[in-house]
Amino acid sequence: MFDALYEWFWWDRIWLPVNLTWADLEDRDGRVYAKASHLYVTVPYAFACLLIRYLFEKWIATPLAHSAGIKQRVHLKAEHNPILEQHYTSQSRNPAQADIDGLSKKSSLSVRQVERWFRRRRAQDRPGVLKKFREASWRFIFYLLAFIGGIVALYDKEWFYDTREVWTGFPKQSMLESQYWYYILEMSFYGSLLFSVAFDVKRKDFKEQIVHHLATLVLLSFSWCVNYIRIGTLVMLVHDASDVLLESAKLFNYAKYEKTCLTLFVLFAVVFMVTRLIIFPFWLIHCTWVYPVHHYPAFFGYYFFNVMLVVLLCLHIFWAYLILCMIRKFIFGTLTRDERSDCEEEEEEESIPSEDEGEEQLKLGNGLTADEKEEKNSCFGALSPPENICSSKTVC
Repeated sequence: MFDALYEWFWWDRIWLPVNLTWADLEDRDGRVYAKASHLYVTVPYAFACLLIRYLFEKWIATPLAHSAGIKQRVHLKAEHNPILEQHYTSQSRNPAQADIDGLSKKSSLSVRQVERWFRRRRAQDRPGVLKKFREASWRFIFYLLAFIGGIVALYDKEWFYDTREVWTGFPKQSMLESQYWYYILEMSFYGSLLFSVAFDVKRKDFKEQIVHHLATLVLLSFSWCVNYIRIGTLVMLVHDASDVLLESAKLFNYAKYEKTCLTLFVLFAVVFMVTRLIIFPFWLIHCTWVYPVHHYPAFFGYYFFNVMLVVLLCLHIFWAYLILCMIRKFIFGTLTRDERSDCEEEEEEESIPSEDEGEEQLKLGNGLTADEKEEKNSCFGALSPPENICSSKTVC
């Protein structure tokens, strides 16, 4: 049964145009083709990326953050309490006043003690600015190097200037060494992002990011196997352009260089709209949808590839909408927080007032401290970039 499934999965008619077989993509006459077996190396490379990231964040990003005045805050830990923990994990991180009163009776704690427990518990889960800075630094370095590498690999290629050349001679297009490393490193990086998603900063668009990473890896793998490498490199390059600006804007935001952050974010927004909503659909998807049928009849892989690109385009539209919402609120002076991410600013370290130090002045209802309330209402002194908007390329 396994052999039958294997043969069906690699059936020529699924992956390749009519009258072509896998035998046509065997290395011969000086031509070298991408093979599915090459992709196995991305798994150990992905773990290597995680190791390099760890060393980079520890020895480079952290000292850089400290030089920018960013330090790790140490929050007081909430004492272990099974009743409060159960409510926190299964029902609400910010319980209503009625719930607080009920929890006070169940746990034999005062209302103030319950509110203080929830403040400390939320503080434990809130990622610090230092952690965000380290993550953004790593992504910035990779995207910058990937973008530079993509330019070096493609600037002298005819399909870089004329997308019709993407399909000239397809599928018998020999793979270049630069294309090999561009693909392998990109896929390894996205594999590492997928592996690290459990301990990275989790955002409100977490599900969209997972879909994006998976779609990216599926499309990169598919384009690799069927020799769609030329269009794949173009799409990766287009997406690297805006990712570099996004991550750099985040870095300046965390370091509180608001004017520089704002400038970079506006530049990012312009590049994002141009690359993701103009070049991507009207040049690259047009290239994969219109031109191939001039060379061979449409087949399953042709539809699969284009449908997945459209899925990614829908994600781009979703993120573009959030960017525009932020810009609109900034223009009209109503922007108080990132439309799609958690608050960027780390809450101030909680003090420990005694029972008779007037703690009532610190709480503003439902267990929120004054610091939390201020953070919730004024996370951004200036326009701040969404945390992980499309931090992926596609093939895309």
